[in-house]
Amino acid sequence: MRVTVNGKRSEVATGRVCLPERWNAAADRANGTKEEIRAFNAYLNDLTKKVYEAHRQLSEANLTITAESIKNKVTGKEDKPRLLIEIFKEHNQQLATLVSKGNYSKGTLTCFATALRHTRDFIKWKYKVDDFDVRHVDHTFVTDYDYFLRSQCNCQNNTAVKNMKNFGKIIRKCEASGWITISPFLNYKHTMKRVERIFLTTDELQLIIDKSFSTDRLTQVRDIFLFCCFTGLAFIDVQKLQTNKVVKGVDGEKWIQVNRQKTSTLAKIPLLPIPLMLIEKYANHPQCVVRRKVFPVLSNQKMNAYLKEIMDLCEIDKKVTFHTARHTFATTVTLLNGVPIETVSKMLGHTNLRITQHYAKMLDEKVGADMAILKSKLSENYPAKLKVL
Repeated sequence: MRVTVNGKRSEVATGRVCLPERWNAAADRANGTKEEIRAFNAYLNDLTKKVYEAHRQLSEANLTITAESIKNKVTGKEDKPRLLIEIFKEHNQQLATLVSKGNYSKGTLTCFATALRHTRDFIKWKYKVDDFDVRHVDHTFVTDYDYFLRSQCNCQNNTAVKNMKNFGKIIRKCEASGWITISPFLNYKHTMKRVERIFLTTDELQLIIDKSFSTDRLTQVRDIFLFCCFTGLAFIDVQKLQTNKVVKGVDGEKWIQVNRQKTSTLAKIPLLPIPLMLIEKYANHPQCVVRRKVFPVLSNQKMNAYLKEIMDLCEIDKKVTFHTARHTFATTVTLLNGVPIETVSKMLGHTNLRITQHYAKMLDEKVGADMAILKSKLSENYPAKLKVL
């Protein structure tokens, strides 16, 4: 017997045999009027009824209908429920193993751990249970989950979208395994909102450079932050930066050559005077010598806390984090000074120019300077005064 649902089939032996010459392929029954033939056909009729009855029961119970679930219902072998939180945990355990082998960053694991926690909290909040059968995850589940993230967890739009995206990966795994037949994300749509990225201006950079600090702690954090402002390195990349990554470039000058932690793409960055001086300043630092690192970098949390203190002392009223240095490099240091966006993209280690466009903003100063050049050219080409109409 073969059961087919949505193009997918499942087969099971009927437990009966028939001579080929007695089988009627058109009717799917045996030919003949003897008692044993009638009993044989009656058994097949009964089996067919069981299939349709199984379909009816699954439908009434609002369960996922597949060829496999119908076969299991007919044979008395019920489908083992697949539980959402259990599947999510298994995914995160596998991800943790891949993180330990260097295939993913710890940040990726942290994001999925957060998504798991939110999913568990939502199920308890909405359904008052500890886990949930994935066969019951539908469009209502997804929209209610989105509402929960925004209302109960106070997630902003982009944070909610990122959590739903991570949750969607688990759902796609269930779909690929055949545990969910209709995607619950159909007709669900939320997009990331464009965020105005904070960066430092030339004057603000100069304030930080000129400022003297009473503690070595703040001076050290300031120096590493400035290094990133003039190289575009992310925190994790400067934290792992080893001395052997400072190499001689094609022009004979010193360059940084690293594989970015986030994307594993190769970034080659020519070193400007300020980064060169900072590398030299910390060349003999005990921690750098022992670990063969360029800088003695603290944890991201501590660096950001000290950076906030630095901004207060410099009277810079901006919510600056360590990643602001990367934005500053893409805007104030490079684009504002006429470096082409293609060159900026290559130094940042981006694989797509559109990604760079989020960092490399068209500054008002740059627009003004470009228009001043255009104004000069137009004045040369059209020297005659315009008649006022």
